[in-house]
Amino acid sequence: MQTVEIFTDGSAKGNPGPGGAAAILRSGKREKELAEGYRLTTNNRMELRAVIMALEALKIKGLNLKIYSDSKYVVEAYNKGWVFDWEKKDFKKKKNPDLWKRFLELEKHFKLNFIWVKGHAGHPENERCDRLAVDIADNGPLWVDKGYEEQD
Repeated sequence: MQTVEIFTDGSAKGNPGPGGAAAILRSGKREKELAEGYRLTTNNRMELRAVIMALEALKIKGLNLKIYSDSKYVVEAYNKGWVFDWEKKDFKKKKNPDLWKRFLELEKHFKLNFIWVKGHAGHPENERCDRLAVDIADNGPLWVDKGYEEQD
């Protein structure tokens, strides 16, 4: 089974503020860049949104995925199993339940391996994702992050 590498990053100016999520998908010599911007959101939401965006872009289920992220929030929530405990408690008192539920619907279709990378430390793909996320947050287009703006 082939392995797809995914590199992600998220950014928010002001936290909350305008934000961007970006991902690079790599399979062999093929690469695809993705980026989305939101007018009002948080950094953690954009980090998680970047992963979701990448998973949603994949057409083949069952793939082995190596996901590189500088977000300890995302990497540790998955690798340490916290997100599954949060799910059992219906995300009570947890932030971003809309995105975590969306992530969990997607992740069951793949074999995930999350790898944490230090941000702003010269990792080429992480730096590229950071530039993409910041650029779209700065220049748009910016969508409404309904899960953030319309929360109770």
